[in-house]
Amino acid sequence: MANWQGKSRGTVLGLRIYVFILKKTGLRASYFLLIFVCLYFVFFAFNSTKSVYYLFRKRLNYGRLNAAFNVYKSYFTFGKIQIDRLAMTVGLKHKYSFEFDGIENIENLLKQKNGGILLTAHIGNFNLARHFIEKEDNLPNINMVVSDLEHEEIKNYLASVTGKSTIKIIVLKDDFSHIFKMKTALQNNELLLFAADRFMENSKTYTREFMGKPVQFPQGPFKLAARNKIPVLFVHIMREKNFHYHFYARPYNSKENNVENLLKAYLDNLEAMLRRYPHQWYNYYDYWNDFS
Repeated sequence: MANWQGKSRGTVLGLRIYVFILKKTGLRASYFLLIFVCLYFVFFAFNSTKSVYYLFRKRLNYGRLNAAFNVYKSYFTFGKIQIDRLAMTVGLKHKYSFEFDGIENIENLLKQKNGGILLTAHIGNFNLARHFIEKEDNLPNINMVVSDLEHEEIKNYLASVTGKSTIKIIVLKDDFSHIFKMKTALQNNELLLFAADRFMENSKTYTREFMGKPVQFPQGPFKLAARNKIPVLFVHIMREKNFHYHFYARPYNSKENNVENLLKAYLDNLEAMLRRYPHQWYNYYDYWNDFS
């Protein structure tokens, strides 16, 4: 993978504008504003636009015009998801509906008393997990393992708007201090959440075919789960029509719980989600290292 800098794009000013519009005029006006914001990104965020076009044209085999149209649609969907994230925390959650598809798998996983690993990706909107999982009183805290944190100013502003989430953050550190935090979490029968579709520079990786091209994936989450026989779920939260969100939690079941089988199952699950929700893939860089 190329050109990922390990940071999320955005500004506090943009977030403040959206929060103001949401509170004063509601969702419809915020979505209307996206028409112009997305046009800006189509023409002026060249690398992002190129990566989205490549996804539709080369990996999903859309025609040229159809691929170009879907670049805009992808940006628009991403924008709506970011607005939804804010809207649900400023008093507009009642506008949405939620489908819990496999939430019982999390409960079954925790009954094993061995902690658990949730594998997701930069697809959909797992930032909404608090609205699906935190309301389950019998579930422990989730520990989100990340290699990229939002800029401190953005993170603090979001916390002031949305409130502090009980989903905890474990940041991957060069001194490997995160390993001890992950071990403690598992010993406490808590869950570790990894977005396992990206890796940081100098990380150890596996190279496997994904959507018809070789891609590198971080070794850490898969080794941790397979070597320690930790139960795994593949989880995603996807936006659907009419303000509806769909939570997926699918168990990884294999008689041979090794890295190869786990990685293949993860990629099969991820490819199925990407093909079903192509506008919710948010790796806006040369993911397949194949711009041509």
